[in-house]
Amino acid sequence: MRMKPTSGCNLTVLQDMSGSRSPVLLMAERGLAFAGDTQQEYTMSTRISSPILTTSDFDAVLFDLDGVITDTAALHIAAWKELFDHYLKARATHEQVHFHSFDPETNYLQYVDGKARDDGITSFLASRGIALPYGSPEDAPEQETICGLGNKKNRIFQALLQTQGITVFASSVAFIHQLRARGLHTAIVSSSRNCAAVLAKAGLTALFDVRIDGVESQRLALPGKPAPDMFLEAVRRLGVEPARAMVVEDSIAGVHAARTGQFGLVIGVARADHRAALRAHGADVVVADLGEITLNDSGTTGSSKTTIAPSVVVRKE
Repeated sequence: MRMKPTSGCNLTVLQDMSGSRSPVLLMAERGLAFAGDTQQEYTMSTRISSPILTTSDFDAVLFDLDGVITDTAALHIAAWKELFDHYLKARATHEQVHFHSFDPETNYLQYVDGKARDDGITSFLASRGIALPYGSPEDAPEQETICGLGNKKNRIFQALLQTQGITVFASSVAFIHQLRARGLHTAIVSSSRNCAAVLAKAGLTALFDVRIDGVESQRLALPGKPAPDMFLEAVRRLGVEPARAMVVEDSIAGVHAARTGQFGLVIGVARADHRAALRAHGADVVVADLGEITLNDSGTTGSSKTTIAPSVVVRKE
């Protein structure tokens, strides 16, 4: 299938020459245009870059934390691997079976990324045919329960956080500043129970009008991602309809949650090699970094645009 660019009412869109609505056209209808030669023809396999976001189409932007704003995802992955490898090795020794380690690439993305801590543990262990009792949130880290393992993982993560610090994606912070300068509300929606501490350590707390995190979702008994409830609670507090809000996510679970919640635009951030998976689960557009996005204020593509510089990282000790 081939597509040709046509002019929309307030942005440039790509229209399927057969007349049907293509995924690229759906992206454009949700507030995205694409910079480049408007006379060029595209195929579906062509990588379309430089998305232009018309900010007047939205009232709020909801961000995931790990992997989108901070690189604490690397610390989480290290903590998960230490937790699971220690547990699986001890179990293999006890049962006299082969030890199969936790894969930080495939296992993390498929079973853990974006999910509440307890859900991630349950999901991964189920993939290995292991079922543990849930236990209690107060379980000691040494207890062989879902909550016990979760508390042990948190202890490992906290130690890594103190020794290694936090890496912040400067382009993401610049993107948030640009959105707020245009009058858009911003919220952080993270499954992490360490969200508030990470934001405070990075000096980013004041950038968000609302925070829905693992602590808050537990207090309100909200289902975690891939359910849309955390995102829906964020827009409820902001007083914004989901259709007038966009979501920025790097996890498959988070993208799926945003699409299920019928948000106006879902932007996937693929810092890992999972661009296709993000698209398959509902991302309207996928970028490697938020610095690739150009903001357009005027309602007509091609004027009053601000381009965010490519990403650099800043370490917060």
